[in-house]
Amino acid sequence: MVRDGVKLTVPGYLGVGGDTVKARLRSGVYRVVLATLLLSLFIPPALVGAEGFGPFPVRNFQAFQQLVLSLPGDRAAVVKPGTVDVRLELAETASVYNDNTPPINVAVKFETLRSGLFLRYGATDKLELGLEIPVLYRYQGFMNGAITAIERATTGENPARAALTNSNFLFNVTRNGQTIMNGGPGAMGLGDTTLMSKYQLLTEGAVMPAVSLRGAVKLPTGDQSAFFGSGSPDFGLGLAVEKLVAGRLILYGNLTGVAPTGTIAGFGLRPTMSGIFAVEYLWSENLSITTHFDYYSSPFSGTGSPVFDQSVTESVLGFSYRLTPHLLWQTYAVENLDFITGSAADFTLSTLLTYRIES
Repeated sequence: MVRDGVKLTVPGYLGVGGDTVKARLRSGVYRVVLATLLLSLFIPPALVGAEGFGPFPVRNFQAFQQLVLSLPGDRAAVVKPGTVDVRLELAETASVYNDNTPPINVAVKFETLRSGLFLRYGATDKLELGLEIPVLYRYQGFMNGAITAIERATTGENPARAALTNSNFLFNVTRNGQTIMNGGPGAMGLGDTTLMSKYQLLTEGAVMPAVSLRGAVKLPTGDQSAFFGSGSPDFGLGLAVEKLVAGRLILYGNLTGVAPTGTIAGFGLRPTMSGIFAVEYLWSENLSITTHFDYYSSPFSGTGSPVFDQSVTESVLGFSYRLTPHLLWQTYAVENLDFITGSAADFTLSTLLTYRIES
């Protein structure tokens, strides 16, 4: 895409599993944040009049709600025909719940590392096809100390985290005294695979935004017994919108509806709605800063526990930096806003690389 004579391409990331993930994720995030700050302070921004990198590929990372299809954040513009994006992402999510709302009791304290491989292909000028394959790893994690320290210094420690201080790992959900979900640390498995498509209905103009129709099908490839998958297919449909304003700001919007099928731990599922509003500031041709507001309705209803029944509201902040013309590095953090209490994941930290192959 060319604007004001400047051609920009959007490349994003690679995931790593296993015990080395903690050190690599931590050091990788520190490096990209430090590099971004240094660039912001010492390198004057170039003139920018073209497209950005898009919203971050956030989704509902809530431990139980993520078993239902949740489309990642995306832009409206499609990649050029013949272009392939290969994205690898690591997303580390801290979950902590201590809820006793009869007949449900939830005692959860663990972190989930989601390593995702995402492939995107430009089929035509207007049609883009995608595939995402996640691998999930559930363990005690490494963010608890940092999260606790920040909470104590700011808003106060999460009551659930304070109540479970002496536990490093908990995963137990009961209904009427009977265990319906549980597991131990170190569990790893394939998640549910998602097939996606995006068709661009409108190209961005001086006044009109770019608008695309998005569709997705979730295939039940995850291990249902380990709660890495729902065991049933889900179907999603939505819109993506984007518009450049004021030369350096790009506004993005996603609105998605999902129709899940089957049940999870005996709970029936209902259709969900999600919305993402994002603002990207183009600092330079190679660097941008993006913030989101995200909303996800819950696929569960009538369980009696807010952990399952309540919707999720979150904020996102992160950076995108183009390392080479074909390689994009991004990192972002997701924080629970608590507009709707009792359900959202506590905190998510993600870093990703995307490599673009152009024909």
